[in-house]
Amino acid sequence: MKIRIITEATGAVEATIKGGSPATAKAIMEALPIEARANTWGDEIYFTIPVDADQENPEEVVEMGDLGYWPPGNAFCIFFGRTPASRGEEIRPASPVNVFGRVDSDPKVFKRVRSGDRIRVEAA
Repeated sequence: MKIRIITEATGAVEATIKGGSPATAKAIMEALPIEARANTWGDEIYFTIPVDADQENPEEVVEMGDLGYWPPGNAFCIFFGRTPASRGEEIRPASPVNVFGRVDSDPKVFKRVRSGDRIRVEAA
């Protein structure tokens, strides 16, 4: 399954839904399209979505380009570098996330997105 993440700063960026959190992925796909305002935390974008999922194979450290769902904040997360919680070069969320997908191209394009920017996620 493919999704498109759209911001004014990046244009449309495609991502693939996959990984070890199938129930989370299904819930997110059913909630599309989603429109929100981006928040940034280091090299992470996150925004609240209308999905309420429990932890599902939660990961404390993620890879560049991973898409995660953060249960405490009902948030969709895009990881493209270190966060304030990172140790060394690792990419560490504030707390464990359900990884459900991955950006298909260079995720560093999300460095252009600022807090408050509009973001849309839709099926591709």
